[in-house]
Amino acid sequence: MIISIASGKGGTGKTTIATNLAFSLKTDTILLDCDVEEPNAHLFLNPKFEKTEVVYTPVPKIDAQKCTLCGKCAEICRFNSIAVLQGTVLTFPELCHSCGGCVAVCSEKAVFETKRELGTIETGYSEHIRFVHGRIRIGEAMAPPLIRRVKDYIDKTKINIIDAPPGTSCPVITAMKNTDFVLLVTEPTPFGLHDLILAIEAVKIFNIPCGLVINRSDMGDNRVKDYAKDSNIPILMEIPFERKIAEIYSKGELIASAMPEFKEKFLDLYRDISEIVQRSKKGCEN
Repeated sequence: MIISIASGKGGTGKTTIATNLAFSLKTDTILLDCDVEEPNAHLFLNPKFEKTEVVYTPVPKIDAQKCTLCGKCAEICRFNSIAVLQGTVLTFPELCHSCGGCVAVCSEKAVFETKRELGTIETGYSEHIRFVHGRIRIGEAMAPPLIRRVKDYIDKTKINIIDAPPGTSCPVITAMKNTDFVLLVTEPTPFGLHDLILAIEAVKIFNIPCGLVINRSDMGDNRVKDYAKDSNIPILMEIPFERKIAEIYSKGELIASAMPEFKEKFLDLYRDISEIVQRSKKGCEN
């Protein structure tokens, strides 16, 4: 099973849910931190890293000796990463989406591929959890290719928990795509509701079953709960706004470890997710 844990905005507790859920499942589990611009799940799980991989993406380069300045490479590029000017061709690797179209259309074979570093992937273990996270290169704007490489470590025979980036932009969509369930973490505030609605609309694109965790559930108002009820979205867990929980978090510790009663709550959360996914699959079969 592949569970993507996402949020419409940052600071809702998404990583807290992802790490505590992975910890509570005493079985082979893979946690993939796809928040590659600011990965922090490792701060709570303290994995022992065993391997670091540098990730590259192909980008075009022009052989001026072969180039006839026909302009086909620039015409096919939707992202303006190639420009044909009088007497020369300029490439802008930072804009390239690595589709390979420019190479394919060049009849003179004047366009070839070199590579640009995206960032790194580190893998290791924290007890029963296989841990994988990506860390984007400073200055790199293209997070989705690195996120896809992190997701290559998914093992469908195991439980995979994806800590997605916050928001509703392309990196989040990349992290949620082809998962079995999206668990959205929100808070009962006007900003929380606004961004939750945006996140729900993004999930609907993929027709993936989803549910909610409401963090700091006893603050704010009931508008998030009312929205969930009206939209037929199950609230699978609520975490109260308590000083003890905040202190545990501030120390980089896991709630499910420091407060054992929460471990059972996270196990119940997983059971509820499993039941929803099974019902969804049966519905698709019928």
